[in-house]
Amino acid sequence: MQSRIAVFALLMLISSSVQADWMRFRGPNGSGVSDETQSTPAVWSSQKNLKWKVALPGPGSSSPIIVGDKVFVTCWSGYGTSRNAPPGDQKDLRRHLICLDRKTGKILWDRSVEPVLPEDVYTGMFAEHGFASHTPTSDGKHVYAYFGKSGAVAYDMEGNQLWQTIVGDELDPRRWGSSSSPILYKDLLIVTASAESEAMVALNKKTGKEVWRQESTGFNATWGTPILVPVDKERTDLVIGVPYEIWGLNPDNGKLRWYCEAMSTDTYCSSVIAGKDGVVYGIEGRGGGSIAVKADGKGDVSKSHVLWSGRDANRIETPVLYDGRIYFFSRGIVNCIDARTGERIFRGRLESDSGSTASEEPPRRGGFGGRGGGGFRGSDYSSPVVADGKIYFVSRSGETYVIKAGDKLEQLAVNRLTNDEEDFSASPAISDGDLFIRSSKHLYCVGK
Repeated sequence: MQSRIAVFALLMLISSSVQADWMRFRGPNGSGVSDETQSTPAVWSSQKNLKWKVALPGPGSSSPIIVGDKVFVTCWSGYGTSRNAPPGDQKDLRRHLICLDRKTGKILWDRSVEPVLPEDVYTGMFAEHGFASHTPTSDGKHVYAYFGKSGAVAYDMEGNQLWQTIVGDELDPRRWGSSSSPILYKDLLIVTASAESEAMVALNKKTGKEVWRQESTGFNATWGTPILVPVDKERTDLVIGVPYEIWGLNPDNGKLRWYCEAMSTDTYCSSVIAGKDGVVYGIEGRGGGSIAVKADGKGDVSKSHVLWSGRDANRIETPVLYDGRIYFFSRGIVNCIDARTGERIFRGRLESDSGSTASEEPPRRGGFGGRGGGGFRGSDYSSPVVADGKIYFVSRSGETYVIKAGDKLEQLAVNRLTNDEEDFSASPAISDGDLFIRSSKHLYCVGK
């Protein structure tokens, strides 16, 4: 009997220690929710629960992904790397895909991609987005990156380039750059080339050849990443938020299946999210607005499939759905609404590590090139993620707020990894109880 108990305990230990991969923007289907049961830390600093810190070859706003024992992240170098110096020559611009050892942070390989010129000039309000804002994705055997005009690129896990495909040669007329991340569906790599060609494009993930292309002026001013929403055993919808509407497409051919009128906003910066019941939620910031729509319709579903709509505002970050509640952050305030009804559960101010509330003006310690710190709360770009019943949100200034999931605001901690000027615009990745947080200068691994 004791031997059986010992074997059972060993099996449970093994099963609980198997790490889950985080292989695209915001993890499993872009939900931002880890399905692991491992405990994750609530408190850390440069001296506590920091497993490793690694300098990156250049800045970037893309998020890291975790594939087995490897971490992948993109960045750029050679042009426009600092607001405190002349940008340099665009011909020197290089995009990088970096592969690191998950346990040690050691850089295993670094592959660079030359630019297709001319690129966005490094200036203006959103210059800090830079040239590496798209999070890579992986199928476990290969890793795929998207670099705007320089195209989609595929590598094997050892860093050998398999193919590179240009999907558009235009630039965003607002000069706000490009940021939608690629996703995988069956044998397709789906790229939202909104700035480059006002299109969504599917490439054969093995060859890079174009399989379908859906062009529409409606993709203009879209920066979110699409999600896949299973409707039944035979149907999956590819859903994305665009200005004024939510669209559901057929991921096999790119054809529009349904659409609904949504928020009255001429830009869509965040990504939509979905529950297991096939309900899609969107909360946007510019102009404000929130919506819940069922994803199994046909044609215009504005009157038939919208479950509720509201006036919630979210700025740029993507919300997160967990245990029937939707959490989103804006200007140092955390909001929680009921996913079923859209009604507010709570709204409250975050407490910063300086002792003030996050809506006040603490010292501007963080930010890329001195921007984005402290009081620059309106332009936080990172999206919240969830693990172990805790919600993690990283501000651009480098403060990570830890909130307990529930019906009332309970802030567990606010943590800072550095007092140096670093821009934290990426969303964290979570795997095996560890959080991977990137800044404009470093990649950090936080864990107990």
